[in-house]
Amino acid sequence: MGLKGKLVVSMEVKCGGHLFHDLYQTKPHHVSNISPNYVTGFDLHEGGIGEVGSVVTWKYKEDGNAKIAKCVIEVIDDEKKSNTWKVIGGDLLEAYNDFIVNISCNQHWITWTLEYEKKTEDTSEPITFLGFFTYLSKDIEAHHVEK
Repeated sequence: MGLKGKLVVSMEVKCGGHLFHDLYQTKPHHVSNISPNYVTGFDLHEGGIGEVGSVVTWKYKEDGNAKIAKCVIEVIDDEKKSNTWKVIGGDLLEAYNDFIVNISCNQHWITWTLEYEKKTEDTSEPITFLGFFTYLSKDIEAHHVEK
C-alpha cells in the first residue's frame, strides 16, 4: 500500500454550487457563523481574501477536538468554481507530509477532494476529515436553503 492517497466525496445540494464557491472565495470568515460546530475561526495572515497565494488559518473541530490548518490558497478557478488549499502548518502535518484540499462546485453538486501523503504506512486514511467536509457542506446547504 502506498503512502500517497486521494479521497473524494460528491454530494448533491439543494442550493446552487455557486453559493459555496462564493462563500469560500469572498466570505470564508462567515463559515464559522454558518457551521460553528465544525469551523470555529478563520484568520487571514498574508495577501487578501480570495487571492491566490494568500495564507490563511482555519480553526476547526474534528471529533470534538480543536484543530488548526494553516493553508496557502493555491488555485481559484472561477470558471470551474473550484478552490484549492495546500496545508502548510497545523495538526494535519503531524500525520501527513503533504495535504491538499479542493472543493469544486458544479450546479447542484459539491465535490471535496483530499490529496495527501502519509508520513508512515501506519497512518490512517483521513476518512474522518472527509466526513467533516460532508457535515460542513450540509450546514452550508441548510443555511442557504433557509434564506
